[in-house]
Amino acid sequence: MGQTMRAAVYRRQGEIEVTDVARPRRDGDDECVVEIERCGICGTDLHLVLDGWGRPDSIGGHEWAGTVVDAGDPELVGRAVVGGPDRACGACRLCRAGRSNLCRNRDQPGVAPRQGAFAEVVVRPRAELIAVPDDLDLHRAALAEPLAVALHAITQGALTSEARPMVFGAGPIGAAIVAVLVSRGLRPRVVEPAAKRATLATALGADVLEPSDLDDTAMPMDVVDDPADVVFECSGRDTAMQAGLGQLDRGGRLVLVGTGMTPPRFDPNRILLNELEITGAFNYDDGGFEQALALLAAPSFPADRLIEPEPVPLDDILDAMHRLAGGETTGKVMVQP
Repeated sequence: MGQTMRAAVYRRQGEIEVTDVARPRRDGDDECVVEIERCGICGTDLHLVLDGWGRPDSIGGHEWAGTVVDAGDPELVGRAVVGGPDRACGACRLCRAGRSNLCRNRDQPGVAPRQGAFAEVVVRPRAELIAVPDDLDLHRAALAEPLAVALHAITQGALTSEARPMVFGAGPIGAAIVAVLVSRGLRPRVVEPAAKRATLATALGADVLEPSDLDDTAMPMDVVDDPADVVFECSGRDTAMQAGLGQLDRGGRLVLVGTGMTPPRFDPNRILLNELEITGAFNYDDGGFEQALALLAAPSFPADRLIEPEPVPLDDILDAMHRLAGGETTGKVMVQP
């Protein structure tokens, strides 16, 4: 193995440099070196790079799949894996309650000090690697992380078999939520103004609305004529969060999935008079990656519709981020380091 590797290094807001950096090596038998085959671009990556949330000179990318090339246990070498959740402490109150995504001792989201997978290799503890099923290729397997996010959002929605779900935003996470809901026999309505993403939502089995199609109410106690029981807000836009709250039936739930820069302004009287619930969806259910991989390996699950067919090289990553932010891209963009 060489001493260096290629990586996409974040320098400052809106600037990524693809350059040679030191190739990481494992520190002890507990760690594995993984050669990256695919790494998806996440909405968080857009905030880190395009909005300047990132740490200068860092390497992002956390939705990845690859092959173990060096490990303390020789039997692991050659195994196809995805990067799973960061290790939780396992001892705090939330971990003991099965909510390790909210571990008291987790790293701050987006600012963890270790290197991400917009690079040729990463080093990870063996406990954070999850084996890929033999019949699942790595292009699909790299969707495991965002699909696990979608599954956790649906858990937070607490839908019944007769629920009327609505999804705001058919970007990669919103589309994944739609695909899972349809696979469970539900027909969601999707609010999506971008034509390409609206077409994707229709192909996945949703009914698509423009924001202008939504009804409004005159008074906070009123309910629209065709309300939703659960709204998944995936765009991160304050206006969509506010509109989503207005589409709920009494006793409904708004699940905030997309991150955004501008906070919404909610009408507390609407929440109070209709007993509405607002909750967040952060990361994954316990066991969410295994559930996601099983779904991706299922022939009936439309994984190929959720992923852009061709990966992009590291040199094109910034352009791909701008196209994603502008809604020009429908599926998950995979980077091939």
